[in-house]
Amino acid sequence: DSLKNKLRMLATKSLQSLAPQRRPSLGRASPSGRVRHVIVCKAHKICVLPGDGIGPEIMSVATKALTAAGQKEGEEFEYMYELIGGAAIDATGSPLPDKTLATAKASDAVLLAAIGGYKWDTYPNEIRPEKGLLKIRSELNAFANLRPAIVPKQLADSSPLKRELVEGVDILIVRELVGGIYFGKPRGFGTNEKGERIGYNTMVYSESEVERIARVAFEAARKRNKRLCSVEKSNVLEVSQLWKEVVTKMGKDYPDVELTHMYVDNAAMQLVRNPKYFDVVVTSNLFGDILSDEASMLAGSLGMLPSASISGDGPGIYEPVHGSAPDIAGQDIANPMAMVMSAAMMCKYDLNCPKVSDRLEAAVSQVLDDGLRTGDIYKEGFPNTRKVKCSELSEHLLRIISA
Repeated sequence: DSLKNKLRMLATKSLQSLAPQRRPSLGRASPSGRVRHVIVCKAHKICVLPGDGIGPEIMSVATKALTAAGQKEGEEFEYMYELIGGAAIDATGSPLPDKTLATAKASDAVLLAAIGGYKWDTYPNEIRPEKGLLKIRSELNAFANLRPAIVPKQLADSSPLKRELVEGVDILIVRELVGGIYFGKPRGFGTNEKGERIGYNTMVYSESEVERIARVAFEAARKRNKRLCSVEKSNVLEVSQLWKEVVTKMGKDYPDVELTHMYVDNAAMQLVRNPKYFDVVVTSNLFGDILSDEASMLAGSLGMLPSASISGDGPGIYEPVHGSAPDIAGQDIANPMAMVMSAAMMCKYDLNCPKVSDRLEAAVSQVLDDGLRTGDIYKEGFPNTRKVKCSELSEHLLRIISA
């Protein structure tokens, strides 16, 4: 039931958090002039994982924004900071310390920024930062990753594609997150019959794993535009042949949803050739990882899009689509918008704080309307826009939230 409720909200809202919309009042006085008494409920426990690279910078913006929005809407948040990724390796030798996992499991939701960096690229495989991310997803059973790819009107000209191709794009990619080649066994290194070193991984899915992620996608499509595209590589991969069979069979339970199938290489091409073709896309862990990053660039930057990883029986994980960007860490040029929008998704889908979510989303949209752009979404020569540092954008955002 919990999962169904989350999916209902995700699909019904169409995840158009950055699209043109009616904005809630941002702190205007009531017509009567009376003071509005705000009732603060029990604090929501948030496991905060700043991680690596630009993670601490953008997480600082998100928690300040969340606190400010909560104060205006009568919600309180308790932040429990823990280590993950490279920062955790440096401090404890593990990419996901037991304390971090325990805190995450005891929380109402997990807010994660980014992990990884060049520093740890040469570390042994078992203690790489990415192992911490994979493990927390698995331990929380966050099997359904929902990544919206939306192009708001304010940023249509920031896209590397022509405006007429991307304006109005609203895609929801449903990615299976705790199976497939990232978790399949056997995996490792060995030696072949010629004495050469080899590396190997296993891409494996069971029927039940495909069924549960497909159901998430069908339910989402049913409440959006009733179109679902299943992406696989069944012309060469047995695991994809099973995927296609299971999804096709499940399609009979959803006669109102138009189901199509597409090879992953064609899907990658169509995302840039005709992105408006897609409504909801369901795919495996590996293919979803690649396609969702590609789709996010339709808006011109990875820095604009959030994601939700839900399980239905525990806390979800909310994180930006982008990575840790170690090359720009500490330079005050990171885009914090996706992190803020991830916090908004968390409030809406796990914490039942829709007013806080609406306030955050409206503030982000107002910042874009006001023409402030970090370097990743700024284009020279466009009127009424200016390039700003992360700190200036964040200060403007907080002023809007607190108004």
